[in-house]
Amino acid sequence: MQLILLSGGSGKRLWPLSNNARSKQFLPVLASPNGGKESMIQRLVRQIYSSGLNADITIATNTGQRDSIISQLGERVKIVLEPERRDTFPAIALSTIFLAIDKQCPEDEVVVVMPCDAYTEEGYFEVIGRMAEAVKQNAADLVLMGIAPTAPSEKYGYIVPEKSDDNLSGGSSQWIAVKRFAEKPSAEKAAELIKEHAMWNGGVFAFRLGYMMEVVGKYINASSFEEVVNRYSELPAISFDYEVVEKAKSVAVVRYDGLWKDLGTWNTLCDELPESYFGKVVAGEGNVNVHAINELNIPMFVSGLKDTVVAASADGIMVSGKEESEKIKDYADQLITRPMYEERRWGTYKVLDAVTYKDGRESLTKTITLNPGKHISYQVHHHRKEVWTVVEGEGEFVLDGERKAVHPNDVLVIPVGHSHAIKAGSKGLTFIEVQIGSPLIEEDIERFDYQW
Repeated sequence: MQLILLSGGSGKRLWPLSNNARSKQFLPVLASPNGGKESMIQRLVRQIYSSGLNADITIATNTGQRDSIISQLGERVKIVLEPERRDTFPAIALSTIFLAIDKQCPEDEVVVVMPCDAYTEEGYFEVIGRMAEAVKQNAADLVLMGIAPTAPSEKYGYIVPEKSDDNLSGGSSQWIAVKRFAEKPSAEKAAELIKEHAMWNGGVFAFRLGYMMEVVGKYINASSFEEVVNRYSELPAISFDYEVVEKAKSVAVVRYDGLWKDLGTWNTLCDELPESYFGKVVAGEGNVNVHAINELNIPMFVSGLKDTVVAASADGIMVSGKEESEKIKDYADQLITRPMYEERRWGTYKVLDAVTYKDGRESLTKTITLNPGKHISYQVHHHRKEVWTVVEGEGEFVLDGERKAVHPNDVLVIPVGHSHAIKAGSKGLTFIEVQIGSPLIEEDIERFDYQW
């Protein structure tokens, strides 16, 4: 079995902790079994491996999230990068072509597509196993997961099953034929749908690889994965539900009765946080149902608050009543600037200061941490000079091909147009980077191969 995890998101609803490069699934705020913290995507992948599902994992994502995935999951998973964001159908299509051409999976291989940020429990993965079995037994061309609704919600699409004894029992371990779909109805209509034993559409789909290859073949027939990447814009920018699910002639659903949450808002995320205060937070008296998360290196004081969430990061500060916190998405475009914190495959960086001077020159100061044994690419900048000050750890620095060892307190000057790179030793490496020039943009970089 092949699992395709969809990793996207713009990072608006959990601002300021999330941004375009650091979506909600990468926030390390959930409790892990070892007593530490883990992100949503780390939790989900851990659950997949411990569930007993005999499956390989491929993650469909965009370039901005690739480094976070590698940093948090390592090399355990394959990554398929979308050349551009075009909705879920193109992303799933590209991933299935990767499985067929690059991984050479057979046409009868069972493929399950699922979101990467589901907050759920063991039974969820048991249902995925039953979905795969339904596909193997030719129950339908397409098998969906139906989430047992806990309320007549307006936020989800609904799957209406054909009437059957299994359906009416509400706890069948078998699949049920799908009668029709209903898209995000009003609360009144949702209540009527639930009376028809309708379920929430959990965004989990199972099918044979050959089935999807036929669907994709209507738009692109290619002999290589690279060709499909180059012709990606020929795939319609449409959701998988609209392009495939609602057009499918043979659809079944397997019901899941268990924990399932979308932790996409501050209100829902706070319900699952293992503690009320993160980081340098001093809590005074009188706080009731308050959560505070501080990623800054300065202290935060909260006192006398009720039903409130406070969050501070390098990107900004938010103070909101929990019931109003979802409205942050309506204002995020006014708040989001360049990413002030990013997780890369080699480590992390945080912007400490950014200044534009009267003469048009700019300066940008970062703290950069390389994980043990990791290195940045051998690169050149055409618009900026950089000065690095090593503050912790040891490693190797290369400038125009000449390599030398570096230690704390070393100052490294990189003029405009000079090739450079740095590699951390066995204990990692942290340095302060000061950029001077204009424009100071991430795109001012030209990379070259280098053998350490």
